[in-house]
Amino acid sequence: MMRTPATPNHLDQTLLALADPTRRAILQRLAAGETRVTELAQPFAMSLNAVSKHIRVLERAKLVRRRREGREHLLSFTPKPMDEAARWMEAQRANWTTRLQALDDLLQEEDRAAAASAPPHPKGRTR
Repeated sequence: MMRTPATPNHLDQTLLALADPTRRAILQRLAAGETRVTELAQPFAMSLNAVSKHIRVLERAKLVRRRREGREHLLSFTPKPMDEAARWMEAQRANWTTRLQALDDLLQEEDRAAAASAPPHPKGRTR
């Protein structure tokens, strides 16, 4: 089994975090720059507590970094886990592309071999 820089647990956490549309929306907002938790929560039709739960999932996946400035909690996007997941997905895509091409080549070769060994159809005869 080929290992990539993303360990299975990190990959699982990243994919879990990205699976939810609210968390993806949070990341899109944070991609524009650092923001306070309260500002980040404003556009969502849910409580601050609910948004905080989503943020915790993103923090566990290391997609979001929190820093404190006095009483304020500021969040920023950290792309490294997403980059690692993208590299893993690209490696899987390349692997499957290679395997499927090999299968296609084999099946085409079998079709050519079967066509070459089949008896010719008599011309002009109808049943």
